[in-house]
Amino acid sequence: MHKTFTCTRCPKSCKIEIEAAGPQIVSIKGHDCNKGEEYAEQEITNPQRLISSLVRIKGGKMPLASVRLDKPIPKQRIFDVMKEIRTISLDAPVYIGQIAMENVLGLNSNLIVTCNVESEK
Repeated sequence: MHKTFTCTRCPKSCKIEIEAAGPQIVSIKGHDCNKGEEYAEQEITNPQRLISSLVRIKGGKMPLASVRLDKPIPKQRIFDVMKEIRTISLDAPVYIGQIAMENVLGLNSNLIVTCNVESEK
């Protein structure tokens, strides 16, 4: 199997090429630092992602607040987590850093509010 990635671990955005035989990585080329090699290995063995989204706010000056996960989750669970996020509705006010949902789906990642939304009143 041959895969090409753009590394996101540093601003260089190296184009990394991986050759793998099943779960075994045969070669990694194109990275300028160890971060690129670690990124490529993770993408093959256990891809992870962070999610940013919006949640509904009841009684706020704005109807939505931005949120994000505080730790990456397995890539294959993105749609499950997004489905769970869509069920959330918070009462205003909400503040940056507030936990909107703890340990989302048991994945050891909290959903954190990333903007302030004051109450309408």
